[in-house]
Order: sequence, then structure tokens, then C-alpha cells
Amino acid sequence: MTQRTTGIHHITVFVQSAQATVDFYSGVLGLRLVKKTINFDAPEVYHLYFGDEKGSPGTIITFFPSPGSRRGRIGGGQVGITTYAIPEGSYDFWHARLLRFGISVETREHFSEKVLHFRDNSGLLLELVERAEGSASTWSFGGVPADKGIKGFGGAVLYSAFPEKTAHLLEQVLGMEKVGQEGSYARYKTAGDLGNIIDINVKPIEYGAGGAGTVHHIAWRAKDNEEHAAWRNKLAGLGYQVTPIVDRQYFNALYFREEGGILFEIATDPPGFARDEPAGKLGEKLMLPEWYEEQRALIEANLEPIEVRVLEEDKE
Repeated sequence: MTQRTTGIHHITVFVQSAQATVDFYSGVLGLRLVKKTINFDAPEVYHLYFGDEKGSPGTIITFFPSPGSRRGRIGGGQVGITTYAIPEGSYDFWHARLLRFGISVETREHFSEKVLHFRDNSGLLLELVERAEGSASTWSFGGVPADKGIKGFGGAVLYSAFPEKTAHLLEQVLGMEKVGQEGSYARYKTAGDLGNIIDINVKPIEYGAGGAGTVHHIAWRAKDNEEHAAWRNKLAGLGYQVTPIVDRQYFNALYFREEGGILFEIATDPPGFARDEPAGKLGEKLMLPEWYEEQRALIEANLEPIEVRVLEEDKE
């Protein structure tokens, strides 16, 4: 049987301000901060995870905030647009909400779907699109009730410097199905119900520059450790330069850069975010891997204090 990913596991982004990121993704978009930890490779930097109530694969956006870091430029070799799925009938709610927070919004149409196109407060490009697929949100925060809440990723728009090569990987290696082409983009679909619609440019896009407001990598789902190991063997056998499998506490990861310049990861669904704190308390405490625990006081002293808070616009 052909090995296939069911879609996006998570997307990881560079930003400058930790608190501004919490305010936007929890305060404006209503997502739950499900894990507050550090970049395991640079413990002076937070690693913040936002998603649905449980932090389910297919809902998770993660951030490396670095105050004073340079701004990036979105372009080839990156995820260009991160798309979120909202419930059917919630388009007008979200349009009004974004405008109320002073966010400039464009209404667009792609592949016969109406989308709300905007930037977050770091410059990252986002879209909201109504989708019937995917479980309804069970989380509410601020002015976002659960019945209007973001379900998770709708998908992503990939900006490839060599789109034919990226498209070949999506279809022939990751097992996605090409389902259409419209204008400058081809559309691919996975078997999952969230993070399952991937668009890619059909003409090359000039390389962007990494930095705040750009995506560092996109991760695809593997259902378990056995499948994850099989992905590594498959990719290495096809000549991709794949990293060893890395324990990220909440999932195992491997990384490779595809030929269009985009950094891809494959991540396991288990063990998930409740492995080291109760499900009802996710994101409340700074969680450190055991090898950093003896440095907790120093690490915490070097990190910007943050809080999940209801914003003024939702208090009026």
C-alpha cells in the first residue's frame, strides 16, 4: 500500500514578541495556548504552541519569539499562506471580528471558496475559509464562542522556487492527490479532514528571506513511531538528506529540505501535549525537558513574562 500523510501536523513560525503573539492567536483568533516551553536547541527562546482544546495534530501552530530579531520576507522556499478552517456560517462573524480589531482584511475567492485574507501582527499571511470537514471546536475564549471557533488548519499555500519538483514530492512521495488547478496555483488533497488542502504555485517564486513573520517549517503527520521510521527510510532511499529522528517530547520529528527550498518535517501524532501536564492545565506552566530542569531559574529569568488575556475589544 502506498504510504500517505493525512495532512499537516503543525506549522512553526518566527516572530519577535511573545506577548503580542499570545494576544493575537489567543486574544484575537481564540486558539488555546496548549504548551509553553522553550526551543530545545536554543533555551533562551520560547517555543509556544497554539491549537484546539487538546492540541490535536492538524490544529497546531507554533512560534519561536525572538525580541529584536530581523523581519523576514515571505517568498519562495517557504509556506506562503497558512489557512485556517472555520465552521460553515461563521464567515461574517470572522470578517466583522477582524475589522473590529483593526486588522486589514481582503475578501478573495480561490477554487470556488470565499476566503478572508489578512496578516497577523508579525506580518505572517493568514486565511480563513469555511469548511464542512473537521471536528467542531470545543474551546471558547474572549469573544470567540466554541460554535464559531477555528477548527484547525484548512491547509497551506506553498511558495516553491522549483514548483514542479515540490509538486512531484507532494504527489509521488507524500501521497497527495492533485484535485485541480486554477490560475497560478495547483491544489492537492490528503486523506485527512484538517490540514488537508495544499495549494502550490505553478510558476517559480523568487526565494524569500527567513526572519520574523515567516514560516520556519511545515510538518506532516505520521500516525505512530513505526510509520515515522518508515517515512525516514523511504525519504533516505529516494536521496533526500533526512535528519535522524529527534525526540521533541510531544512528538518525534525528522527534517529535510525539499527541492523547492521549503523545510519539511514529519512528526508523529503521539504522545501529545498532555504527557507532562493535565489536559485542563495545558499551557499554564513553563514546561522544560528533564535535561533543562536544573537550569529552570536561569531560563525563566531570561524569558519575557507572558499571559493569556482577554483583549480590550472583547471587554467593550
